[in-house]
Amino acid sequence: MSYRQERLTSLIKEELSKIIIREIEFPGSLVTIINVEINKKSDKAIIGFSVLPSENFNKVLKILNKSTPHLQYLLMKKIAVPIPRIMFKIDHGSEKAVRVEELLGK
Repeated sequence: MSYRQERLTSLIKEELSKIIIREIEFPGSLVTIINVEINKKSDKAIIGFSVLPSENFNKVLKILNKSTPHLQYLLMKKIAVPIPRIMFKIDHGSEKAVRVEELLGK
């Protein structure tokens, strides 16, 4: 990954996290941006997120998908370079970590 892509990835993660905190409510859920992956063409950014409790994943994904155009607009206003189209996907890493800790504790 080039320095430019690394920097853009970092900026998108940081600014999108701030925007989501200010702009969107997730009743009964805690949503965290875990990672951002930009493809080689730099036209798509896949935003990995986690949800606690994990049962609310579908509700959160619907809210995020519905809000994507607005989030994309706010992100473009905040970052003064061309922004790839954002898409959201669940990141199950934190759930797996909790599960491993539970198994190790037994």
